[in-house]
Amino acid sequence: MMLSIDNVETLHFGEDGLLPVIAQNVDSGEVLMVAWANREAVNASLVSGRAVFWSRSRQRLWEKGETSGHTLAISSIHADCDRDTLLMLVRPNGAACHTGTMTCFSDTPLTRGGPYGFLATLDNVIDQLLHSTDPKSYTARLIAEGPKRLAQKVGEEGVETALALSSGSDDDARSEAADLLFHLIVALKARGMTLTEVIDELNRRHRTS
Repeated sequence: MMLSIDNVETLHFGEDGLLPVIAQNVDSGEVLMVAWANREAVNASLVSGRAVFWSRSRQRLWEKGETSGHTLAISSIHADCDRDTLLMLVRPNGAACHTGTMTCFSDTPLTRGGPYGFLATLDNVIDQLLHSTDPKSYTARLIAEGPKRLAQKVGEEGVETALALSSGSDDDARSEAADLLFHLIVALKARGMTLTEVIDELNRRHRTS
């Protein structure tokens, strides 16, 4: 059941007034974290469009990212068949875990929800670099050079990929294709777009073809 303000009353909270909430990256499919919510937290999440939970240790509502800035933007919320557990499909703005990892189920800074799921992780990391001024970051420097430079890089990488595919080795083709995809994602992010929008367009074309 997709949750809305109109059907919150059908949820079955536990004796403590809480139910578990699983937060999952809507783009990569990665399970990010598990938390708890009472009725007030569920309502706050639905109204704000950002993940709000109930802290059992602090005994209060807390919005994910209220101190770190690593918020979870809600795509949709779904109740299970018993209506006593919620699945929250989200787009994370930074690390989901308080330890700094992308999920609470990994001890590495970047995780891969399968080979395609990593693209969502990469998209998210690039998003964090949009306003970075770190001189050591190639991505931050590239974004600072502006849209024309980004478009030029996409064009250059496209030509190099085409040449590698026509006359290069498999290693060359693989490397150049990775460069092209990376620079394309950066250019999209700098324009205010996401890779998900491109995937949605491909999906739309597939459905109508």
